[in-house]
Amino acid sequence: MPDLARETLQGAFGFEEFLEGQAEIVEEILTSRDGLAVMPTGGGKSLCYQLPALCLEGVTIVVSPLIALMKDQVDALVAKGVAATLINSTLSHPEQRERIDRMRTGDYKLVYVAPERFRSEGFVAAMREVKVALFAIDEAHCLSQWGHDFRPDYLRLGKAREVLGGPQCVAFTATATPVVREDIVKVLGLEQPFQIVTGFARANLSFNITPVETKAAKFRRTREVVGEHRTGIVYCATRKRVEEVAETLSSWGVRCIGYHGGMTEEERESMQDRFIRREVDVAVATNAFGMGIDRSDVRFVIHFEVPGSVEAYYQEAGRAGRDGETAHCELLWNYADTRTQEFFLEGSNPGYGTICQVYQFLQGEADEEWEVHASVEEITAAVEVKNGMAVGSALAVLSRGGYVERFDVPGQRRRGTRLSRPEVEVGELTIDRDSLEEKERRDRQKLQAMIELCYGTGCRQRAILEYFGEEEPGECGTCDMCRSDYGTDRRAPTTEEDLVVRKVLSGVARMSRRTSRGWEGIFGRGRIVQMLTGSKSQEVLRVRLHELSTYGILKAKGTAYLNELFHSLHDAGLVVTQRGEYPLVTLTPRGEEAMRGQHSYCLVWPKSLRGGRAKNPAGRPEGEEGPLDPALYERLKLVRSNLAREHRLPPYGVFSNKVLEAMARMRPSSVEAAMRIKGVGAVKAERFLAPFLELFRNKE
Repeated sequence: MPDLARETLQGAFGFEEFLEGQAEIVEEILTSRDGLAVMPTGGGKSLCYQLPALCLEGVTIVVSPLIALMKDQVDALVAKGVAATLINSTLSHPEQRERIDRMRTGDYKLVYVAPERFRSEGFVAAMREVKVALFAIDEAHCLSQWGHDFRPDYLRLGKAREVLGGPQCVAFTATATPVVREDIVKVLGLEQPFQIVTGFARANLSFNITPVETKAAKFRRTREVVGEHRTGIVYCATRKRVEEVAETLSSWGVRCIGYHGGMTEEERESMQDRFIRREVDVAVATNAFGMGIDRSDVRFVIHFEVPGSVEAYYQEAGRAGRDGETAHCELLWNYADTRTQEFFLEGSNPGYGTICQVYQFLQGEADEEWEVHASVEEITAAVEVKNGMAVGSALAVLSRGGYVERFDVPGQRRRGTRLSRPEVEVGELTIDRDSLEEKERRDRQKLQAMIELCYGTGCRQRAILEYFGEEEPGECGTCDMCRSDYGTDRRAPTTEEDLVVRKVLSGVARMSRRTSRGWEGIFGRGRIVQMLTGSKSQEVLRVRLHELSTYGILKAKGTAYLNELFHSLHDAGLVVTQRGEYPLVTLTPRGEEAMRGQHSYCLVWPKSLRGGRAKNPAGRPEGEEGPLDPALYERLKLVRSNLAREHRLPPYGVFSNKVLEAMARMRPSSVEAAMRIKGVGAVKAERFLAPFLELFRNKE
C-alpha cells in the first residue's frame, strides 16, 4: 500500500515527495485506523484525506464548514481528473438527490458535505445506502465546546457516523489544545485512534503585536503594512468596523473587499471568490467568520482588534504565507478592544435564566404546529435581553437538549423554531448548569491567555507553541520581541537572585487565597510591593499586612527594583494579573513550583537603581525622568526616520515611541545610561544609538 500511495501522489497530484507528517498520516489511514491529525495551516491537510480516498473502495465523505473553500477544492480535484463533488445549501433538493444517487452508484470518490446537511433526517437516511470508505472531518475543533469556534451542527457528526454504519473516521484541525483533542476523540467515538501532531510552528511567519492608543494610530499602522506588503487580510471584530476599514482602504486606492456575517451567503461567496481569483489585493473580514481562504500569496494578516483566543488568532494569522514565503502578521493592541470580546463571550454563554426566558416565550408564541416564526431579533426584544447573541446561544442550548429544532422559514431570510417536546414546562427543563458555567470559565481563560500574549515580552511564537502544549520550543528570531533587544539579557538566576524571587512569590502567595481552582488574587502589585518593602502606610497597616511573615523582607531592594522585577516575573509566566475592576496579582502553577524551588526559569533582571549615578545634560542623575520636551521628542523621531530609511526598516524597528519618549525625559549622555531604558539593548545600542547621543551632547 505505501507504493500505491506514492504512485498516487505522483500520478494524481503531481508531487514527488510528501510534506512533513503527510506520509505518516496517509500510511495510518490506509491501515484502516481512526485518527486525529493536527497540522499547521498550509501544512497539506487536504492531501492527507484526498490521496487515501483514491486508494480506498467506496466514497470518502469530507465534512467542511466553508462553502467557498469546498467549491475551490472540488474544482481543483476535478481539474486533476478526480471524480469529486459537493453537497451544501447552494444546491436545490433535486440536485442534492441526483448527487446522492450518483454516490450510490459509485460515480464519485470524494464528496464534500456541509455539516448542516446532517440536520436533515432524510439526507442521513439516504446516505445510509452509500458505501462510505472514509469519513473525514475538516476543521474538527468546531465540534468541541471547549474549542474557539464551536459549531452545534458538528455535534451531529458522531451520531451521523453511527447511522452510516461506523465507517473509518479521521479528524483534521490546525488549532487544538490537548483538551480539545480529547473532546474530538470522544464526540466522534474514535476507536483506538492514532494521534499525530506535526507541530504548530510556522517558521516563515513574523508575529508582531503593536500597542496603539487610538483608532487613528491603527489606521496609520495599517497603511504602512499594506503599503509594504500589498496582499493580505485585515481582520476586524465587528461588521461595522469591517465596513469602515474597507471604505478607508478603498479611499487610499487599495483594491479590497469586505466580508462579514451581515451579508447573504451569495454575497460572501462572491466576495471570497474575488479575493481568491486575485481580482483584489486585500480582504477585510470579521474574525467571527473564518474565511478559510486558500490563497497562497497572502503576505500579511492584520488584526485590527484583539481576537477572543490564542486559537482564533493563530488560525487567522496562519492564513498568511501558505506558499512558504515569509509573511508579516501584526495585531494592533489596545486593551479597550477586549470589551468587544467580553460582549461576544457573554453572548455565547447565556445564563440559565436567559435560557428559561427564551423557552417560555416560545411556548407562549407557538402556533398549532408548535412553530414560532419570530426572528432572533424579535425574540431578543420580547424577552428584554440586552445581548441578542445570548438568545441565539440559548436556542442552540435548547436545540442540543432536544427541546426545540430550528428550520428555514419558506420564502423568507430567517429561521423559525419548532418545539420538539411542547409538553415540557419551563421548570422541567433539564439543563446542565455546571457545563454552562464550565464553558464560560474556559472561554474567559482563553481571552485572558490572549491578553497575556499581548502583554508578554518574550518570543511571540514560542508563547503560542507553549499554549498549544509543545515542550520547550525555541525562539523564532523573527517576531517583534526577538528583533528587539528586550530579552537578550534573559538568563537563569544566581543563588542570591533566586532567593529574592522566591521571597517575592511567597509574598504573593500570602496575599492571595488558595481555592480548589488554584490561587486567587486579593491585592494588586502596588500593595504587594508595599508589604515586601515594609511600608508603614495606613493602607498596609489597616489590613494588617505588617503581620505577615514576608513583611519588609525585601526592604533593601527598594520599590523601583521590585516593580521592574514584577514585570519580569509576569513575562516569565510566574505571576499573572487578573484583570477586572481591580488588577489583582496571583501565582501561576509555574510560579508556585518556582516558589518551592521545583521549577527552573529565566528572567530579564532589573538593574539595581541604588547608589550614586552620573548627571545627564539636564543636571539630573542618569536614569531619572524629567518632563517631556515635545520639541526634543520630535527631533528624536526625525533621527529615527533617517536611520529607518538608511537600514530599510520600519521606524519601530529602530526604537519604539516609548523608547524615544524615555530618551526625551532622561536625556542620556552615555551608552551605559541609555541602556538602562527598556528596549535599548546591546545590539541596538551598537547599530543605532550614536546619532541620538550626539543630539543630546549638542544640547549641553
